[in-house]
Amino acid sequence: MATANVSTMVCPGPMKATSNGSFQGENPLDFALPLAILQICLVVVLTRLLALLLKPLRQPRVIAEIIGGILLGPSALGRNKTFLNTVFPPKSMTVLDTLANIGLLFFLFLVGLELDIRAIRRTGKKSLGIAVAGISLPFILGIGTSYVLRSTVSKGVPPGPFLVFMGVALSITAFPVLARILAELKLLTTDIGRIAMSAAAVNDVAAWILLALAIALSGTKTSPLTSVWVLLCGTAFVTFAILVLRPALAVMARRSPEGEPVKELYICITLSLVLAAGFVTDTIGIHALFGAFVVGIVVPKDGPFAGVLIEKIEDVVSGLLLPLYFVSSGLKTNVATISGGLSWGLLVLVIFTACFGKVLGTFTVSMLFKVPFRESLALGFLMNTKGLVELIVLNIGKDRKVLNEQTFAIMVVMALFTTFITTPIVTAVYKPARKGAPYKHRTVHRKDLDTELRILACFHSTRNIPAIINLVESSRGTRKRGRLCIYAMHLMELSERSSAISMVHKARSNGLPFWNKIRDDKDQMVIAFEAYGQLCSVSVRPMTAISSLDNIHEDICTSAHQKRVAMILLPFHKHQRLDGGLESLGHSFHAVNDRVLRHAPCSVGILVDRGLGGTTQVSASEVSYQVVVPFFGGRDDREALAYGMRMAEHPGIMLTVVKFGTPPGKSLRFGTSLVGIAPNMKDRKITDEADSASEEDALFVSELMSHCSGKEKSVVYEERVVESKAEVVEALRALNKLNLFLVGRTPAVAHLVDRSDCLELGPVGSFLASSDFSTTASILVVQQYNPTANLHPLVEEQANYGETYDFPDTPHGGAV
Repeated sequence: MATANVSTMVCPGPMKATSNGSFQGENPLDFALPLAILQICLVVVLTRLLALLLKPLRQPRVIAEIIGGILLGPSALGRNKTFLNTVFPPKSMTVLDTLANIGLLFFLFLVGLELDIRAIRRTGKKSLGIAVAGISLPFILGIGTSYVLRSTVSKGVPPGPFLVFMGVALSITAFPVLARILAELKLLTTDIGRIAMSAAAVNDVAAWILLALAIALSGTKTSPLTSVWVLLCGTAFVTFAILVLRPALAVMARRSPEGEPVKELYICITLSLVLAAGFVTDTIGIHALFGAFVVGIVVPKDGPFAGVLIEKIEDVVSGLLLPLYFVSSGLKTNVATISGGLSWGLLVLVIFTACFGKVLGTFTVSMLFKVPFRESLALGFLMNTKGLVELIVLNIGKDRKVLNEQTFAIMVVMALFTTFITTPIVTAVYKPARKGAPYKHRTVHRKDLDTELRILACFHSTRNIPAIINLVESSRGTRKRGRLCIYAMHLMELSERSSAISMVHKARSNGLPFWNKIRDDKDQMVIAFEAYGQLCSVSVRPMTAISSLDNIHEDICTSAHQKRVAMILLPFHKHQRLDGGLESLGHSFHAVNDRVLRHAPCSVGILVDRGLGGTTQVSASEVSYQVVVPFFGGRDDREALAYGMRMAEHPGIMLTVVKFGTPPGKSLRFGTSLVGIAPNMKDRKITDEADSASEEDALFVSELMSHCSGKEKSVVYEERVVESKAEVVEALRALNKLNLFLVGRTPAVAHLVDRSDCLELGPVGSFLASSDFSTTASILVVQQYNPTANLHPLVEEQANYGETYDFPDTPHGGAV
């Protein structure tokens, strides 16, 4: 009987890769590949959902990934043994950990690509002092904390490695996470951001050196000679990477010129080097991650080579493989082990020690370098950011039996808490004020026509460029007076990608969107505007704004104020399909336009493009457009007419002005209450502005038409008397074959459509933009700047600001 029992106790064999399918009676979850696919999908869905929930709190995605890993582990969902044994059975952990570490390997390679050693060498005394203080004080306090933990919950662990691991864990600053937080808060290119990034870069390199030391000391062999050999071999590897790998990578980078695709062979060689370096450092006994990080550092940062490497791997690594590492870590984290007064007291002690050491050390040194109080305090909390590197340190410590389960859980919660509080505390402590000088010409309509007209033209993609350039060309005219100056701003969404952060590093040093004059890796869309400026003798100054779509309007409005522009041109959030209908690009782009209309320091134009001038730029000699201004009255219509008169000075423009009126005793309300739409498009109010402004409209039209003497061939003026909305619609339909309509956003007329999801276009613009009206006529909807309506300006005006400094168009202080 005993023999029979023994014969049934057979150890389970390794998991096979693929199953024959459920119809063959096999459970796919008993096989490695389908189980790994399920795990990846579950992790990605959960972490992305958590990131969406935490987005209003402006938390970096790493927070969602850490929380997601903990939720899937024994702290929450993993408490259900059926779930844990089905989705994350022990026999699948080898495959899961291998995939997670491959993802981590390439992520650390990306982190190394972001770090520029030359920038670290140029680090000033201020940043270097802050970095040293931010490492040394928490490290010393970490040593003290390690004694407390060893005497309570970590009895029996080796003292030397435990001491170093605790010091590194408390003193580390997560460089990638810090960069993401700074970019989100628009602090990355301010003084405080530059100091924080320089100090974090120094901290990151120092942390990896200390981690290598900790790993060397935590080997299973107790002989000191083993640790010495590990450190010597690690030093030899770094030397080899600098003397051999760097020149080899530099040759490949030189053979990858700007504007040409990087050879696939070069990409393959570099990625293979990452894996080979990981193998070497793992063989030495440091960790495979160390080798990948070193290769990333020695890759040349000049030219397109590093950027192409990032583009090739970052989405797969950051999106699919890296979240597995957080789950692997979460499965080892059991928050339930933090129970009882002693454990919670130790958690509070660790959090206090981590925050106190980082904040106090950074704050003290910052004040010694005469950094203002608020900036010093914000720097302290920014340098206290933890993240993935912290988890790497903790996981290595747990794998090497230096950290037990309870200590590991305490440290993970500490890392989560310190990173979570960074954004709200920095937002509360430090909000840099946007300041600017008041300026006069905020509208196209002005008394002095000889002044320069400045326009900020925004675009999202190449789709917007031809129409905007053709509109600008039509606005140029041929007069000597009042030259045209265009600021072309490429709007780019700030994503979680490493490449996005790398691009923001090159931003202007005053925190505004960066001007592209001295950039080597030029934006191809910006080049189109530069070429137009050179061909047409128009002053074109390209810019790029990289921000979250939730607050990119701040960049637009602030830049408009700093550059003293009269009009902001925005692309409509819908583009025309082949069948003539309009397709939305998403609510986010719609919301950007709404916010700009609400906060703009000048007039705003929204361009509904239906192929103005075709799909290419039209040269000055070939411009031949018929433009119509339907004039109903009101300040916005007056601004649209002023812009139209500016366009009429171009010899290729034929302008038609149609002034609508009604018989005596009637108004353009046609029996309905005239509704004025507020800039936020939510508040509406019944208004009598049309009656009070009718005399001003008549005076404005007569004054403008008086300037048209001798231009009868290019300007046609007519008046239409209408008695109903139907007659207005009919009159507009008769003009639908023309190229461009210029309309005010809030004209003194009743709505011409019963329902519209585009309130920002106003009563007339909504009708003109409908596919029932036309599929060929483009529309520019104009809102004139109204100082009484701009109750929430984004720029604080100071009378003496900028008197001696007029915001140059090239970065001062160089790229970050």
